[in-house]
Amino acid sequence: LKLCQEADVPPYKGMKKRRRKENAMTLREVPVRTTVSVVKIHGEGAFRRRIMDMGITKGSEIYVRKVAPLGDPVEITVRGYELSLRKADADSIDVTVKEGV
Repeated sequence: LKLCQEADVPPYKGMKKRRRKENAMTLREVPVRTTVSVVKIHGEGAFRRRIMDMGITKGSEIYVRKVAPLGDPVEITVRGYELSLRKADADSIDVTVKEGV
């Protein structure tokens, strides 16, 4: 794994290297009772479409309501309704913390 990092290539075949903005984090890393804004949704095809069909699109605001004791699922409020996401799904959504909230 260390050799892959030094060569600046993904560590696993078929895995794309994810680049994040400096102040971005994944939805999974956001603390409870925090409002964030979606920066990017990683993934392709049906997975990406399913996330977007739930109302999670670039620029939408998300409020993290609760996280289960073992971290799965994460309960959020998006566009006025409550939604529960798996950790893996939340990990594929890059967000930034809303300033002044």
